[in-house]
Amino acid sequence: MNDNGLCAGIRVLDLTNVLSGPFATVHLALLGAEVIKIENPAGGDLARKLGCVPEFNRKLMGTSFLAQNANKKSMTLNLKAPEGKEIFLTLAKRADVVVENFRPDVMKRLGLGYDVLGAVNARLIYCAISGFGQTGTDALKPAYDQIIQGLSGEMAINGDERLHPLRAGFPVCDTVGGLNAAFAVMAALYHRERTGEGQFIDVALLDSIMPLMGWVVANLMIGGQEPVLMGNDNFTAAPSGVFRTGDGFINIAANKQEQWESVADVLGLPELKSDARFRERDDRKKNRKELTPLLEEKLMRKETSAWVDELNDHDVPAGAILTLEEAVHQAQVAHRNAFGSVTVPGIGDLPLFNLTAKFSKTPGRVTAPPPALGEHTREVLGGIGYTEADISRLKEAGVV
Repeated sequence: MNDNGLCAGIRVLDLTNVLSGPFATVHLALLGAEVIKIENPAGGDLARKLGCVPEFNRKLMGTSFLAQNANKKSMTLNLKAPEGKEIFLTLAKRADVVVENFRPDVMKRLGLGYDVLGAVNARLIYCAISGFGQTGTDALKPAYDQIIQGLSGEMAINGDERLHPLRAGFPVCDTVGGLNAAFAVMAALYHRERTGEGQFIDVALLDSIMPLMGWVVANLMIGGQEPVLMGNDNFTAAPSGVFRTGDGFINIAANKQEQWESVADVLGLPELKSDARFRERDDRKKNRKELTPLLEEKLMRKETSAWVDELNDHDVPAGAILTLEEAVHQAQVAHRNAFGSVTVPGIGDLPLFNLTAKFSKTPGRVTAPPPALGEHTREVLGGIGYTEADISRLKEAGVV
């Protein structure tokens, strides 16, 4: 917990699992909130067993869990047990935020829905994250990221005529859903600061991904243009996309007219600027299949790095296409402190994401490792009046 963070003094009860919810709450934790991750005693968050290192999975510290849970505390609690419900209600009375990503009916069936929690704590902000939202014909359907990618149209706009449909290479719907939830919680905290009112927040992954496709959706719903499968080409301009070089590939984004003219000059093709097929943006977009080979014939005479330097020197956005290994270790990422180092007991020093927004007065950063399952159970229960004897009895009864 970051005692000087923007959210210092805010207590969050985190009932979330796997990705969308933990991604929301890790942002609150990086900002200094006290995030208490409440996990079932029989294994905890499923992400503890997910990852590419079997040894970590056996320790219930899978890489998927490590990535999303720094700066949090963990307590185990059986919410189906009457005494477990009682403990949770006591915690909720003292909490600022509750975040969960169960199906819409789960917390109600447990007797711990917002109607109950809001009645004991009117200032409570309750954020429910689900695939389809709390209401509607699809509300109770199960949903994972892949399902939402398909139903949102996101998979339909990826790829090209050879490879289609195509999912994004990471769980984009879960991730943006988590960001949306974190944004919503912060907005609700601001509202509460002014009014004293808590409230219920309903975040759906299906809703969350739609604005992320804003330009494509706007072209369809406002301009009547169906998306065209263009692979690595950019539909807004040409030349804008991936091109072959002497040792691989380069990204070039000549979105402005002057950038296009600079590309033509740098590549030694000034005659293309006056060619009727390429003179204006819309002409270049229509004739990109004729333009690309002309550019690549020149680009393949030098290495990517040389072209990147030369094009950037002429104010043309251009860059190499890095492997993930190269990307996370590039100098600019290190300069921005994108990762913080933290020691995880039994595992060692690990790089984990810092907060990406850089606050000048209240910076957010990794200050504590992801917690072992139930690591803070005694601390949290002791803080609400339970004795060591009480905690031992609760453990024997399977409540914690």
